[in-house]
Amino acid sequence: MILSDRDIIEALRTGRIKITPEPDLETQLGACSIDLRLGNTFMVFEHSRFSYIDPRQPQSIGEAMRTIVVPDGEPFIMQAGDFALASTLEYIEIADDLVGRLEGRSSIARLGITVHSTAALFEPGWAGTATMELSNLGRMAVALYPGMRICSFTFEQLTSPALVPYRMKRGNKYAGQRDPKPSRLAEELSLERLRGS
Repeated sequence: MILSDRDIIEALRTGRIKITPEPDLETQLGACSIDLRLGNTFMVFEHSRFSYIDPRQPQSIGEAMRTIVVPDGEPFIMQAGDFALASTLEYIEIADDLVGRLEGRSSIARLGITVHSTAALFEPGWAGTATMELSNLGRMAVALYPGMRICSFTFEQLTSPALVPYRMKRGNKYAGQRDPKPSRLAEELSLERLRGS
């Protein structure tokens, strides 16, 4: 069951959904979603310095990315074909019996910008900013401004609370994040190799 606007308001009131800073419901609340805004921090791949990424090598991922902090009022320019990680301005906490889903906004998509590749699910017990995988599928560069509404979150009710919410999951890689984080796939692959030996 997807939460309606009145359910989202009630979940915010009771603390089952926490969003910081507090959203402006007049502009950010939809009939069954809440819009979140673009933060100031972006991570981009330095493809001119590195020829490939090896997911088994954590330094390969970390060294291949550069962090850019864009001042308020200034744009981050997404060139055609570019990819960047960004996070929401808002920090979200989700109750243990809710699931969050991040979706792109139609107005942004019509400019050629996608806000997630596949990572749209936020498990019960999630706490942190949402990292988005921004891509420019168009042929023209697009200016994105920190603070603009960039994505929508919907919430679904689980049949019962999760036994192990994400924040308590052993080995969770992204709980509590406040800025975009690069892939931590190397940690998983490292654990799998250890278990296999």
